[in-house]
Amino acid sequence: MSAQPQPRPDPGERLAAAFRERRARLPGAGLAWLEALREQALERFRAAGLPARGDEDWKYTDVRALARRLAPPAAGPGPIAEDAVRALAFDGLEVHRIVLVDGFLVPGLSALGALPEGVTVMGLGEALAREPDALAPWLRLPEGADGFTALNLAFMTDGVWLRVADGVVLERPLQIVHLRSTAPGAGAHLRHVLTLGAGARATVIETHAATGEADVLDNLGCTVALAADAALEHYVLRESGAGLCHVGRIDVRQEAGSRYVSHNVTLGGRLTRSAIRVELAGEGAETQLYGAYVVGGRQQVDHHTRIEHRSPGAVSRELYKGVLDGRARGAFTGRVVVHPGAQRTDAEQANHNLLLSEDAEADSRPQLEIYADDVRCSHGSTVGELDETSLFYLRSRGIDAELARSLLVYAFASDVLERMALEPVRVQLERRLTAVLLAGREAEGVI
Repeated sequence: MSAQPQPRPDPGERLAAAFRERRARLPGAGLAWLEALREQALERFRAAGLPARGDEDWKYTDVRALARRLAPPAAGPGPIAEDAVRALAFDGLEVHRIVLVDGFLVPGLSALGALPEGVTVMGLGEALAREPDALAPWLRLPEGADGFTALNLAFMTDGVWLRVADGVVLERPLQIVHLRSTAPGAGAHLRHVLTLGAGARATVIETHAATGEADVLDNLGCTVALAADAALEHYVLRESGAGLCHVGRIDVRQEAGSRYVSHNVTLGGRLTRSAIRVELAGEGAETQLYGAYVVGGRQQVDHHTRIEHRSPGAVSRELYKGVLDGRARGAFTGRVVVHPGAQRTDAEQANHNLLLSEDAEADSRPQLEIYADDVRCSHGSTVGELDETSLFYLRSRGIDAELARSLLVYAFASDVLERMALEPVRVQLERRLTAVLLAGREAEGVI
């Protein structure tokens, strides 16, 4: 009589067991408030589970395959060659660099250099050991936390804390490099805290890449707090790793006169789910959210944004553009909420998609909720194909069909990249976009 196969434990039980086994080795072990937060997050995950397509906010993202393979987080960083880090540098741009591998800060690959007085940059684990009370207000289970966010807070192994004092300017950008090298299914659960004092200025570049082809999960949480008149330019770039699954949530709170600019670019990876929630809490605050995704094959990209206008005179701008080929799927859901009393709100939201194959699919849901009467708000979306008239014009100039097609796609997507203030980042991304579109063809003098 043959033995019956034993049922595989569900992901929730596997991860709960891993949490119990590792909790004493997680950063901040012994801090009562953090232990309680991790327990609260784990209970939220066990109650809610991972999101399913029946959940309204996840209807366009299928994580069933990821859930089946989801393994406990890596126990430590895997081997990474310095060449992998150098490949993610930007020509002509000097940065303060901090490198995380498989969810753990690696000092030997990092190069922070000398920081200005009033600027603190350290790993989350070190920060919890040295200044736990300063971090406590920023580590909490956010409103509407789903299973991935709950997992992140339960298992967070490391991350980056950036603190810029009042009036201080961090001249060089801080580049946070996320690299993956671990076995299929392993998750990296990182949490960043970026806090800028009144009138402070900083630029942060997050780069995500995987050195192999195996399916791995980057589950990232980030809290941004901008005091009055502070300004942060925030780049999130996903460029390589055929099996990289990136799930990220950024929560931003802005006080009066502050400015937050986000550049969110996806050129690689198997699945990207990005959520940004901005609270414009102070009068005259401004936020700008820009996104570009160029995907093919069976890649999935799903962007969610929510901007809460809670004070008068705040400004928000959103522009997301997607290019989808093969059987790729792209989705954008953006909601702008203008609360009572938020008069003189100025909000614009747009999502445009270009489909390059009959099997590609794009879904777009820009949304407005307005509870004030003195506002200027607009939203719109398009899903279309390449313009035949423009193609004909380029062909008539002696450009062959494939190159003409690539030129039009480049012009469509580069509109978002042109809004980047850091020229070395913009130029390098434009080169990589060109390489993706031309696949080795020459376009010198044309692009």
